[in-house]
Amino acid sequence: MNISNQIKIYIEKSSWIRRMFEEGLKLKKEFGEKRVFDLSLGNPDLPPPPEVKETLEKIVRNYDPTYHRYMPNTGFPFVREIMAKKITQEQGIKITFKEIIMTCGAAGALNVIFKTLLNPGDEVLFPSPFFVEYFFYIENHQGIPKTIPTKEDFSLDMNKIENAITSKTKIFLINSPNNPTGQIYSVEEIKELCDLLKKKSQKLGKPIYLVSDEPYRNLVFDNEKVPSIFQFYNNSIIAYSFSKELSLAGERIGFIAVHPEIENKEIILEGLALCNRILGFVNAPALAQRIVANCAFSKVEVNIYQKRRDIICNILKEAGLSFIKPKGGFFVFPRVPIEDIKFCEILKKELILAVPGRGFGSPNHIRLSFCVSEETLNNMRPNFLKACEKIQKYV
Repeated sequence: MNISNQIKIYIEKSSWIRRMFEEGLKLKKEFGEKRVFDLSLGNPDLPPPPEVKETLEKIVRNYDPTYHRYMPNTGFPFVREIMAKKITQEQGIKITFKEIIMTCGAAGALNVIFKTLLNPGDEVLFPSPFFVEYFFYIENHQGIPKTIPTKEDFSLDMNKIENAITSKTKIFLINSPNNPTGQIYSVEEIKELCDLLKKKSQKLGKPIYLVSDEPYRNLVFDNEKVPSIFQFYNNSIIAYSFSKELSLAGERIGFIAVHPEIENKEIILEGLALCNRILGFVNAPALAQRIVANCAFSKVEVNIYQKRRDIICNILKEAGLSFIKPKGGFFVFPRVPIEDIKFCEILKKELILAVPGRGFGSPNHIRLSFCVSEETLNNMRPNFLKACEKIQKYV
């Protein structure tokens, strides 16, 4: 065996999304791009807001070769100042640039956080359904991932959370709006969760850190709001990304925001800066930092994603599938009446690509992305309904 046993297992675990992507390439080659309906990837397809292009043009006009040099591992101070203003506005708690570390997206941010906080064997708890990469990120740093089932509507089950916390629990991780469900945890849920973590931390004699993964914070529908964790819990950290709200997924730019009153603040900030370097990120990309500094309060046209969500939800309703209407993000996560893999195979025969829910901890669901045009979704409708008719014979 040429690769490590752990990576071999990871390849198998993460194969569903990759497999659907590869199947899509084959089908598109055989049947043509427009006849294949690929709902497997959460790849933002809307153009970035105009401010992004304007910023790039300004950078080119005023080009300075020093733009490409190293900067502090935490990022440019002037960029961190702007991110601090953004977090202060969104969280309702004033922070300074000192509590900001620029990172290579939210994925980089989470790895830096876990590297900084986790000792071997420390537990990281998170609700299920979940983003599949969480397992890999946590185990990268010798942590123990531990999932906690949610309620039928994907809201937090506080009794199960309380029972899952042990003396080894170091971090509770949330993702809201959630990938894959689109659920937003309410103010009441966040407050109750924070009260529980305070109680458990006091009992254990050590802090349980609340980490919030927020790449979809500003992609919400129907005037929903994502509650602030900073207002309810001092021992909290945010992993942020501009991949979705600015459609800059390929630029890998985000940041960590640390609550200004977190316990052991100075050593945590020092650790985060060091881990940003020793994990090989060194610092967030210089050009991308300059872009988000000018576009920190901009976002794509979210109403377009909302229209797409409504179209796909109407198709699911017409097909008779049970689902929770997403409040944000890129995905809908319907319950399916047969095994998820079999369901996806039947969809594939109708040239529709979806991801089995087992990859997200829920084998009785599938994940459908609406990062495709309204035309694509409308054209997919007869194929989807036909597939669901076929499925009836298996029920």
